[in-house]
Amino acid sequence: MSGIFDLSLTNKDNQPLYRQLYEQIREGIRDGRIAAGTRLPSLRSLRGQLNISKVTVETAYGMLVAEGYAVSRPRSGLYAVSPQGIAPYSAAVQQAGRNAAPAPPAAEPRDARIDFRPSAVDPHSFPLRTWRSLLHQAADRAAGQIGRYGDPQGEEGLRCVLADYLRTSRGVVCRPEQIVIGSGISYSMGILAKLFTGGAPLAAEDPGYAPVREQWRHCGFEVLSWPVGRRGWSVDELEAAAAQAVYITPSHHFPTGAVMPYAERERLLGWARSRSAYVIEDDYDGEFRYEGKPLPSLQSLDRDGRVIYIGTFSKVFTPALRMNYMVLPEALAQAARSRPHLLHAPSRIEQWAMHALIAEGYWYRHIRRMRRLYRRKHGELVHGIRSLWEGRRVEITGHSAGLHLEITVHTRLAGSRLLELAAAHGVLVYDLQECWTRPVPMGPPRLYLGFGGLTETQIRQGLKRLEQAWANVWD
Repeated sequence: MSGIFDLSLTNKDNQPLYRQLYEQIREGIRDGRIAAGTRLPSLRSLRGQLNISKVTVETAYGMLVAEGYAVSRPRSGLYAVSPQGIAPYSAAVQQAGRNAAPAPPAAEPRDARIDFRPSAVDPHSFPLRTWRSLLHQAADRAAGQIGRYGDPQGEEGLRCVLADYLRTSRGVVCRPEQIVIGSGISYSMGILAKLFTGGAPLAAEDPGYAPVREQWRHCGFEVLSWPVGRRGWSVDELEAAAAQAVYITPSHHFPTGAVMPYAERERLLGWARSRSAYVIEDDYDGEFRYEGKPLPSLQSLDRDGRVIYIGTFSKVFTPALRMNYMVLPEALAQAARSRPHLLHAPSRIEQWAMHALIAEGYWYRHIRRMRRLYRRKHGELVHGIRSLWEGRRVEITGHSAGLHLEITVHTRLAGSRLLELAAAHGVLVYDLQECWTRPVPMGPPRLYLGFGGLTETQIRQGLKRLEQAWANVWD
């Protein structure tokens, strides 16, 4: 960790640590001290060298990838990239300019990278003026409660309007007393880890959402792999597992985008009933569906109190809020209330504002607007792929719901090579190999493209660049 990676962070600086780390590595790439293709230090080594948190390093690296200064290579690490259109500048010029007046911000390069990140949401549609007004109103109306911590399970008013919303939108049947307001999926999983009994393992989709698996393992649970194949879920494979719970994303499987058929949902509920097991239903983007009739949530079909339903405001509203909700079956809800030290609700002021957003109708109007917006983006992406490759070279799957889709590229090249070619043309696409706990099945590469964070123009430009990048990859 010497030479090109001499990094120095200070708490005396006005900038947060992740910003300092990001800027130092970025400038090293820009001025050539960190050559293109250089492998960046691992998360563990940077944490040890600089005595900083994993989140700090992940945030800095995420910014470098998002802005095109680094690219992730599966099972290898993060590598520096010299973005096209940014001219290197020497250390001497940099030193000479330190005493000069600050230069104006550099213009965005014309060939700025287009990032098909599956987790991104639209950055321009957040109702900032409305949200700011509701925050001010919430603080004014509840001035007498500012000095109190509030209900650790979440504000009662918010839980009441959420119960009504979930019943009408997703068919979820619950009372406000069953809802726990949280600060994200990790918080919800942490509560469940303390409510579940030790010893018996848990099952999770494979491929699936890796952070959930890792958190269960960190909490001391054995995590069993539940394979999700091309044809979706197979409850038969779950029958042999002695799991006390299974984590599943049935409305839009992450990452393949598959939707669990009604018959399999009923079979899964039968398995949970016969085993006295729980089904953890993560409905992370269930509000968005583009083809066919909406399928009911698993929880709406449950008559035995075996489904734990988890939803979030991150996809429809904003991930910056860090607020989600969990609907517990009655037995678990009572257990959670008897152990209030497990619960730590997020900001009361933000909960009050969210309550007003839903109760006064803003939420429903916002959802309708986002559905129209994402439907257009989804249509642009699907139409563009089909137009460019005519359905023969690129097969689209998992595109009936959510904010990303899966494509199969019929080529003999590895997925990592396709990612490199795309990055060389200023486009970031993903293979999400971290979602697998077993070897990725043989066959053509399966890649993932999100459209939530891009404009329709950027989607068209990104596909055009991919056409150029992959011009010579076909069998």
